[in-house]
Amino acid sequence: MEIILTGCDDKTAWQVPFFVKSIRTHNPSAELILADFGLSEENLEKFSHLFDGVFYVDSDAKGWFKKPLAILEASQIVGVTKVCWLDTDCQVTADISDIFKLSTPQTLGMVEDRPWTARRPQLGKWYNSGCVLVEGAPQILKLWAKQCVTNPTQGDQEVLHMMMDGDEIKKIRFINPLPHTYNTLRLDYIDNIAVKNPKVIHHTGDKGNAVLSELMKQSNEEK
Repeated sequence: MEIILTGCDDKTAWQVPFFVKSIRTHNPSAELILADFGLSEENLEKFSHLFDGVFYVDSDAKGWFKKPLAILEASQIVGVTKVCWLDTDCQVTADISDIFKLSTPQTLGMVEDRPWTARRPQLGKWYNSGCVLVEGAPQILKLWAKQCVTNPTQGDQEVLHMMMDGDEIKKIRFINPLPHTYNTLRLDYIDNIAVKNPKVIHHTGDKGNAVLSELMKQSNEEK
């Protein structure tokens, strides 16, 4: 079974209804699972009917640092063969089921974060963790989950980058580059490098939240 996974706590819970709607509109048969990072009972009850399954992530990690463990635990659900994680601030605009054909064992399928690579060239190539594709339970995923507990830094993406030690050969070994259509970033548009007709638009940061709020408002007005 191939599943689409997301996760959140109460801080980002407001993004969930629009996120789910964008997926269900274009991927009606997708198996959609929610990782509970510490949701209130009210939000859990509100979201339960939107997903095909919900599980609680019991970890000492905080917030988004729970993401790697959530992916790992989802990959170990009986019958699950592949997991595609998407952040809740992603907007799905097309059928993304073909992403599962791109998975490779023992790697993390991720899209290069070209804006960060350009802004921090001395640190080598960066990969964005808004979309993560795994087949099975790669060892690098297990290590990433541990590091997010023992050595958290700015974010889960930064933890993974630090684990690569600036070694491009190590990145080639552990990261399977995915097409940018599966994670087109807000900064891609600012840098004028966005792909045409992306399947996933990632509305990052506070400015991205403002865009999401407006999209949600428009969506509600269309009802």
